[in-house]
Amino acid sequence: MEKINELEIHTDCIHFRGDLPCKPHKKHGYHCKDCPAYQKIETRILIVKLGAIGDVIRTTPLLRRIRKEYPNAKITWVTHTPSILPADAVDEILKYDFKSILYIQQVQFDVFFNLDKDKDACALSLTINAKEKFGYTLYNGVPYPMNDLANHKYSTGLFDDISKSNTKSYVQEIFEMVGWQFNGEEYVFENHEQDGYTWNLDKSKKLVGLNTGCGDRWTTRLWADANWIQLIQLLQAKGYEPVLLGGEQEHQKNSELAKQTGALYLGHFSLPQFINLIYQMDIVVTQVTMAMHITVALQKKIVLMNNIFNPHEFELYGRGVIVEPTKVCDCYFDGTCIHGESCMKDISPEVILEEVSKQLD
Repeated sequence: MEKINELEIHTDCIHFRGDLPCKPHKKHGYHCKDCPAYQKIETRILIVKLGAIGDVIRTTPLLRRIRKEYPNAKITWVTHTPSILPADAVDEILKYDFKSILYIQQVQFDVFFNLDKDKDACALSLTINAKEKFGYTLYNGVPYPMNDLANHKYSTGLFDDISKSNTKSYVQEIFEMVGWQFNGEEYVFENHEQDGYTWNLDKSKKLVGLNTGCGDRWTTRLWADANWIQLIQLLQAKGYEPVLLGGEQEHQKNSELAKQTGALYLGHFSLPQFINLIYQMDIVVTQVTMAMHITVALQKKIVLMNNIFNPHEFELYGRGVIVEPTKVCDCYFDGTCIHGESCMKDISPEVILEEVSKQLD
């Protein structure tokens, strides 16, 4: 406890801000002295997971375990995409920039998790004051494990043969990196129902979301438009309602698919709105992309089409199935097909329909 002009100040309270009034004061008018909302910070935890949106989403199961192991912890998370993290589950969400780096370098943390192998994140780990550190650091100018717990995840990222033989999911691997066993902890995620989005959807039918894109990095994941058209027609014949999903990059594709098939396409939206649209679906068919991570985080059923990644990497929590080409893909983690034609063509619309029906029925 500190005193400022005879006022008692609890800078060690999880709600205390210093630069602004705390939430208990704004809501109830409390002062630090005798405040019933006072919660002493017993552990300060810093998570650095910058990465792509999908990687940030699938790291959130750690939050459930952290809250169990450290019930009175203050969790600070630094990332490129602060808006994707649930504000009610992370006490302090910081965008990765100079101001945030300057701040966290001056805080004494108890536990630090760096789960990124980006060189700047690894370099940052060397400057963080923490009693315990897990994940990656910088050694001889390259990313390197901080301790033996990170060895497995580190090695699967270095050598394709080791990666291909891996049988652990990403979530299991990151739990092991920090010394815990994964016990099926779910993602922590917001569905944005509270934001009041309204959708013109026929809820009398099973809504089958079709996420048609996959980004620019690994285009070998793409499924041909002709296959999407055939799948849409098969779904319609079955009495399902196909709903085309995607971002601005898929707008032209989805508009054309809708024009040719009559499938519902509502347009592309901001990320919170897109998340809420996926939340309306009964099941989602997708390639490995951000929408896949969102679908899993929302605890929706999923049919995942995969060719170039290790299928063990994906934790679907028993709510989905992974469909792969009939032959083993030769283009492991490769953005271009060495044969000139992606093996995704070997995944038939009939097989996808069958798996959708199994999941829904």
